[in-house]
Amino acid sequence: MNELGIYVHWPYCAAICPYCDFNVYRARGASNAPLLDAVEADLAAHAERYTQRNAQSLFLGGGTPSLLRGEEVARLIDGARRTFGLAAGCEITLEANPEDAALFAEQAAAGVNRFSIGAQAFDDEALKALGRRHDSASALRAIEAAATTGQRVSLDLIYAREGQSGEAWRAELEQALKLPVEHVSLYQLTIEAETAFARRVARGQLTPPDQEAAATLYELTQEVCEAAGFTAYEISNHARGPAAQARHNLIYWRSGDWIGVGPGAHGRVTHDGARIALEAQRRPADYIDAVRENGVGWITEARLSGEEAADELLIMGLRTHEGVDVERFAALRGRPFNAEAVAWLEQQGFIVHDGARIRLTQAGRLIANTIAAELGV
Repeated sequence: MNELGIYVHWPYCAAICPYCDFNVYRARGASNAPLLDAVEADLAAHAERYTQRNAQSLFLGGGTPSLLRGEEVARLIDGARRTFGLAAGCEITLEANPEDAALFAEQAAAGVNRFSIGAQAFDDEALKALGRRHDSASALRAIEAAATTGQRVSLDLIYAREGQSGEAWRAELEQALKLPVEHVSLYQLTIEAETAFARRVARGQLTPPDQEAAATLYELTQEVCEAAGFTAYEISNHARGPAAQARHNLIYWRSGDWIGVGPGAHGRVTHDGARIALEAQRRPADYIDAVRENGVGWITEARLSGEEAADELLIMGLRTHEGVDVERFAALRGRPFNAEAVAWLEQQGFIVHDGARIRLTQAGRLIANTIAAELGV
């Protein structure tokens, strides 16, 4: 049976970053109790309807769940444990902003055993440009504070920023990899529609690196991480060995099952032989009302076709070093990969096909979406 993960979306942030297109809202100082109540009730509804097997991972994301006090984090963890059960050694991750470092100790005491620190940069000018409220010194202190709790630490950074040189990124990344972290998520800056950055690009006020420059920075990223002992196990994620890999995210990339609760959360569960896609009400007030009135927070509950499930398996699986299971893909889709497309992509040096799995090469990772489209025909 597939591993099960639980994702809890906490939608509130102290400030909205100009590059962010997640379902987030500015924190206004209102009581958190109504949303905490709704999340707990929604967890119970999911467990009753779909499954009560133990979860191997619990991810508190957002938004900024590190705004929550220890007792509030404990409520969420206890709610997941009470409704689903948490497996021995369950990975419990909290996404955290550096400015919330004073709360890390009580959050760890509540049960968090993995902190994902959104430093995003170690350059003060870049942090200002990204709309972040912390500086590089406070980011370093936050990482030390998380490490001091004795729990695992992951670090998020954004590169391919406007005006960023390869030399500057190398120095920044090498500094980061010397910190007490075992995992890094390194994301190229993407200009998402409907964000403040998208509007700046449209006005000519922001010019991110072009595709060629971004590809050069990506290749540099792989070189520096590999030299420091951080192996790329997914396109944007690097770990100090298999034990440091993000167990929760692997569930996504392997097309496992996960429960998604909280405003705007998505979930995927296998139920009665079908792959079910769930999406919760996006606005916090609507989500709370839905749970109160209907007992559940989701707005859509759709059975995926085999084709849709196969497409998700392909798109997500290609991102990983493991690649895509050929037989599983064919079973879902009802037909195998197109042999001509596979042979051509392998000849071009974009994929490796060993009979059981298809994996991207280093060159292939630069055009992963294009390759997925080619294989998906």
